[in-house]
Amino acid sequence: MTVVIHDDPKLLAEATAARLIVRLTDAQAERGFASLVLTGGRIAAQIYAAVLANPARDAVDWSRVDFWWGDERFLPSGDPDRNETQARAALLDGLPVDPARVHPMPASDGPLGDDAPAAAASYARELAASAGASGGVVGGGAAGLGAAGAAAAAAGAPGLAAAGMAAVDAAAVGSIEPAGAAESGGAAGLPRFDVVLLGVGEDGHVASVFPGHPVIDETGTTASVHDSPKPPPVRVTLTLPAINTAAEVWLIAAGDGKADAVREAHTATPAALPAARVRGEHRTLWLLDRAAAASLPA
Repeated sequence: MTVVIHDDPKLLAEATAARLIVRLTDAQAERGFASLVLTGGRIAAQIYAAVLANPARDAVDWSRVDFWWGDERFLPSGDPDRNETQARAALLDGLPVDPARVHPMPASDGPLGDDAPAAAASYARELAASAGASGGVVGGGAAGLGAAGAAAAAAGAPGLAAAGMAAVDAAAVGSIEPAGAAESGGAAGLPRFDVVLLGVGEDGHVASVFPGHPVIDETGTTASVHDSPKPPPVRVTLTLPAINTAAEVWLIAAGDGKADAVREAHTATPAALPAARVRGEHRTLWLLDRAAAASLPA
């Protein structure tokens, strides 16, 4: 695990955008395409704007990037509170993307109506179909996600020292047990995710996986979330085991309102916060500004 601290949100956004351009370029050099899981929130919008403003963005063949979402507010298509709406306005509409490679989560006014469990299951099927088409299959379900998913999702990260830039390796241990209170998508597999972008909430949530909510123990690939502690109450999300199949997971936080959650995610034992239970298979990055990192132990 690596922690990178920037002076302010602007530098954080610009540096993350530059890092993302390089990572997608490298992925395309390796196998001809790349896969990115998008997030929402204020810092995400700043990162997307910084990507568009970076002249090096043209190093990426955007028509060969698959775009997925880590979670979505289950609202009508085009609603300004949907993560899809934000990402299209801030990023996708300004890039020469292939529409067939843009994979938004279903909206509440789509063909499935307001059936959130059906929407989660539909997205799981789309993920599985993409995995089969690309050959980058990661086994789905509680058993198939295995150590890269369920075990890593339960892992903690105690004892981090961060000052400016710091790096700590942490082993992934433990297991996830099914809760049954959230609806699983039940996909047969996942495509390869090169990078999963995750904002970190003030309560330590990532995607729409909230502390203390039954979805935290979900072992499928997708889930519908009901009675969310943040509005709107109904959402669709990737699960922690699904997130943990990514090659790289980047957790991004800015502002002093995130400082307590960032500290707890790195010091609490056992790991209770969702943010403490995500791990990339090859790399986990915490990308912070100084305000968000202020409470980390020296």
